[in-house]
Amino acid sequence: MVNPILKRALITWGEQAQMLMVVEEMSELMKEILKNINRKKDNVSQIIEETADVEIMLEQLKENYNIADAVAAYKNEKIKVIEQRLNDWDSKHSK
Repeated sequence: MVNPILKRALITWGEQAQMLMVVEEMSELMKEILKNINRKKDNVSQIIEETADVEIMLEQLKENYNIADAVAAYKNEKIKVIEQRLNDWDSKHSK
């Protein structure tokens, strides 16, 4: 269930504006991660802030497209794939 404040933001400011904001916030997070990796910048507080912004906007994205359940199911399947890859990695590298 989406946070009622986030649903209100989606209704108030409109789907298109909020979906563009999703992209903007993801871009800002990407920029901070790259600064941290490439420039060795101590910007963890900015990464925290931008991660929170992205998570908020992703909630609005899932509400906008009514895909929360499908995303959760797909995410669970992806995690199983990662687990299998890790198990395969461990078995290859523990010999």
